[in-house]
Amino acid sequence: MAACMKFTQRVWKSFIDTKGHDAQCFPHTVHGGLLLSLTDTLGSLAVASRGHYMTGVSTDVCTSFVRPAGKAGDTLFGKATLTSLGRQVAYTRIDFTNINGELVAYGTHTKYIGKSATDPKNVKFSDDGEKIIEGGSAND
Repeated sequence: MAACMKFTQRVWKSFIDTKGHDAQCFPHTVHGGLLLSLTDTLGSLAVASRGHYMTGVSTDVCTSFVRPAGKAGDTLFGKATLTSLGRQVAYTRIDFTNINGELVAYGTHTKYIGKSATDPKNVKFSDDGEKIIEGGSAND
């Protein structure tokens, strides 16, 4: 497994382990609030995929709903893209599609990362994301 994916999964686990909003929201039915929460979480994980353990603080989260997302039990896919990562701010976009590949919603998430950029748990990956080349520990 790519080091980038393994690290991002570790950050996700930390979100769940803290029993925050993410852990409380996801087991329920498809609702606009759930997609907004997923926009928040997936945007944060997009930042984590670049080696940021602490993913900063949200300055703007927005989700637009294109069509009904489905009912409980339907499959939805979320794809998070880090559109820009600067020294102070990160921008992400998340697309949600149904089983037919139709866009049902999309979101944007802006994060202030200035202070989190120097977190000691941050890592740097090889260009292909397969290896941690700086930082990390034996558990990574």
